[in-house]
Amino acid sequence: MRILTYGTEHSDRAGVAAGDGVLDAGTLLGREPLGVRALLGEGLVEELAGRVGSGGEPIADGLSARPPVPDPDKIVCIGLNYRSHAAEAGIDAPPVPAIFAKFRNALVPDGAEVTLPAASSKVDYEAEVAVVIGKRCHEVEPGEALEHVAGYTLLNDLSARDLQFATPQWMPGKVFDGSAPCGPALVTPDEAGPHDGIEFKLELNGETMQEASTSDLIFSVPELISHLSKWMTLEPGDIVSTGTPSGVGSARDPRVWLKPGDEVVITSPTLGRLTTKVTGGSR
Repeated sequence: MRILTYGTEHSDRAGVAAGDGVLDAGTLLGREPLGVRALLGEGLVEELAGRVGSGGEPIADGLSARPPVPDPDKIVCIGLNYRSHAAEAGIDAPPVPAIFAKFRNALVPDGAEVTLPAASSKVDYEAEVAVVIGKRCHEVEPGEALEHVAGYTLLNDLSARDLQFATPQWMPGKVFDGSAPCGPALVTPDEAGPHDGIEFKLELNGETMQEASTSDLIFSVPELISHLSKWMTLEPGDIVSTGTPSGVGSARDPRVWLKPGDEVVITSPTLGRLTTKVTGGSR
């Protein structure tokens, strides 16, 4: 099942992708309109899946795209979590996950235009697979962790490298508006496939720049969730972006920085297609 958030004239609502349209989750469940966080928090995903075939006409007109979870409590990002990326950066694999955060201002949906920040001239792309938490998660072991996963989505961890490395902490380069394009949908594990076998690639203006599988993760999805749940309580709707593979612009010779007019497309056989257009900025 592909769960998404769609916007109407009055509110953002949870829905299920159905062909070229959307089935409203609240309608299928016989409830008032509800958002994806409420859907997850109230444990309604399994019931929703059972109702999808019960009829109802998909909505196709007057919709606007939103990130799958537009209002997460937390966006936790993992650095240096692909063996290939650590190698191209010339850095040993970390002994524990390296984490940083993004905020809601960073989230934009599939098809969004992102304005380059005027404070930076070195903005980079990072294709990632993100995990969405489906059930409250506190001090769990790896063997239990997947029980807390609602599904997976694509995320582009746009990074202003000159700001990122201006301080010992990475966050100054990670938090600009629109720095986390995300989507197009939250894909439940049965459709996303095994957590260690999700394939994806990133193309910049039609040229493949990154291509990998989550089989190359240093810390697997269950290991990440276990670590994080011992450092903080993870709540339904929280997003954990699992890291990026090799091929980032800052590691290339010559280096590649995003510029107005660029189009960045991340695709996955199971998670879909996330397109971002770059505009504005100081360049």
